[in-house]
Parts: sequence; C-alpha cells; structure tokens
Amino acid sequence: MSRSIPLDTQQAVDRVIRLMAIPGISGCETAVSEAIIAELTDAGAPIAQFSYDDANTRTRLAGEVGNLIFHLTGKSDLPARLLTAHMDTVPICEGAQPAREGDQIVSTDPATGLGADDRAGCAAILTAALEALKLKGDHPPLVFGWLIQEEVGLQGARNLDVGKIGDVGLAFNFDGGTVDKLTVGATGGERMEIKITGRPSHAGVAPEQGISAIAIASLAIARLHNDGWHGRIEKPEGRGTSNVGVIQGGQATNVVTPEVNLRVEARSHDSAMRTRIVDEIRSAFQWAATQVTAADGSVGQIEFSSHLDYDSFRIDDDAPSVRMAAAAVEQLGRKPYTELAGGGLDANWLYKHGIPAVTLGCGQRNIHTANETLEIDDYLDACRVAIALACDTTSGV
Repeated sequence: MSRSIPLDTQQAVDRVIRLMAIPGISGCETAVSEAIIAELTDAGAPIAQFSYDDANTRTRLAGEVGNLIFHLTGKSDLPARLLTAHMDTVPICEGAQPAREGDQIVSTDPATGLGADDRAGCAAILTAALEALKLKGDHPPLVFGWLIQEEVGLQGARNLDVGKIGDVGLAFNFDGGTVDKLTVGATGGERMEIKITGRPSHAGVAPEQGISAIAIASLAIARLHNDGWHGRIEKPEGRGTSNVGVIQGGQATNVVTPEVNLRVEARSHDSAMRTRIVDEIRSAFQWAATQVTAADGSVGQIEFSSHLDYDSFRIDDDAPSVRMAAAAVEQLGRKPYTELAGGGLDANWLYKHGIPAVTLGCGQRNIHTANETLEIDDYLDACRVAIALACDTTSGV
C-alpha cells in the first residue's frame, strides 16, 4: 500500500464535487443514492448487486429511501469486508456550490456549508468500489453501505437490515476528520423529554394559587448544577456529560406558568454511568416538583421520557480491522493514532449489530458550518486507504 495505488486524482476530485453538489439532507437521500448507482453501473456493475433495505420505514423521520447496499463477490478464502459512509448532510449544506480553490474544496456560496461530511466518505468508498470492479473478482468479498439519516441520530445505521449485509470479518466506516485518526470507540448518548405541569394563576392578583413550572425547572437545573450532574461530570462512579439544551414555556409575565417542556441529553463512554446520569436528572426534577406548592398544598407533576440514541462502544486497538486500517495509513507515510469520539457515529450502531467498524476521516474541516472545507490531499489519501482496504488480498488478520 502506498501512493502508488492506482488513483486518477482528477476523477476522484471531480467525483466528490459532483456528490457534494447534490441536495440530500436527512430523509432526502434518493438523488445521492441514484448518482452512486449510476456511476457504478456505468462502470459495469450489474444492477442486481444493489439493494435498498427498509430502514426508512422505521426511522423517526420519514425517509425517501433506505440504506443502499452494494455487494461484490470476491475470493471466498478471504473474510468479507464492509465499507460504509453516510449520504445525508445537515440543512446548512443544502444548495452547496462546491469548487476547488487551491488545495481545498470550498462552497462558493458563503452562506452554505460544503457537505463534505459525509459526501467525501461516500466518494472515497465509491472510488474503492470502482477500483475493485476493475479487478474482476480478484479481491476479497466486498460489501459497500451508503447509509441514510446519520445526522438525525444515526437512524440509518440503527435500523439497518443486517441480513442484507451478511457476514463480514472486517469493517471500515468513513466519516469526518483527519485521515490519520482511527476512531475505535465513541460515547453513548441518551435524550430525555421532560414535561412539567404546574397550575396557572394571575401573577399579580393571586400568585400563591399557582404552581410555577418555571420555578420547578429552575430548582431542578440548579440542583443538577450544584451537585455536579450538569455539564462535564466527573464522579467516583465515572465520567460523562449532560446538558439541558431546550426549555420552552410561558406566554405572559402576568400568568404563573403552568407548563414547561425541556429536552435534555446525557453522554458517557460507560453505559452504567450514562444510566446513572439519567437517573440523577429524573430525580432532580421529581424532587423539584415537590418543592413548589400552591396555597392549598398542591404540587406540580413531572412526565419524564428517555430514549437511547446510541450506546457506547470500544474496539480493541489490536482488533483486525484496526490493525489493517493502521497499516493502510502507515504505508501512505502517515502516523495513525487511535481515539475515542465524544459524539455518536454510525459505528456505534454497527457495533451493536455485531459489526465492529473502525472509523476513518476524509479530510473534512469545520463540519456543520458555512466555513466547511475539504483538504484535497487528505481526501485523496482517504480514497487510497479505502482502495487498499477493499482490494488488498491479504487476510487482514
């Protein structure tokens, strides 16, 4: 593996520019998937080797299509390899006008993000698939997955039809960041919705007859802050983070607010610690509801719901996929390093499905902003790494 890996760099750059220019926010990935299919079938891939799963029928957001799966039959004595990337972008990237400027690709519209997260990943594994096609089966069995709705809670990976993937021995996910970084684990995330029901009354005439939902929320948040369960959390039991991110309620200053709705999150690399954080948040709001009383002794009520976005995971640094990815990066003259992510990845759910995937970056910078760029040299090296991982006929173990 080296920079001598066959790669038409101009075609690779043109390919990623084409993909970034296609609108495709979460739930609207049809055009992106069709462009991928068209490029592969134009190169000789039989249409029968493509399929969509029905993940979009199970996602929280109604989606146009499911995950796109592409199989390439290879040498049966080698473990099958899976390469994935997600097709959707965040809304700020809708209408991106990508163009090359020197050593970067940028969006020429200053108000629009580029969408290199994760069209660069899509282009990198598409490039690897195109190179594998040229080998006419002289490669390992390959599965490529272009996944949907990553940006809205990893919904495509969460609802993936694993039966359409089949048994794979090695797995590689291409997403944001530098090529040198091998993400081998990520935090788990849980989101909560809290509804506080108090009682309205005239704030000037009879405030004592009301139960302020805002006061209940304030007491709960203050308790979490004072006890070290909000923000960065470092306890003898473990570490994590939490955040009260959204609070809505009230319509007038002369009414004791009867209802407040909050959205809250908790994260930790330790599943038990994440559960403990959620329990502390629930307890704080339940306690706060007992502390705000009306003149007749009535108190407020709490409705608390929580759902797991993704569980934490950690792949051993010596795992076959990690060792093979590291070797591919090293042979490009780069120095790979492993890291744990503070946010969720499609790899969280792939791991949950029994597919431990290492995540590699493609040179994206300032993702989810109007200042997003794609470093061309990094992106091209990501393409080379993807080609090596797909086409190298060593066992990888």
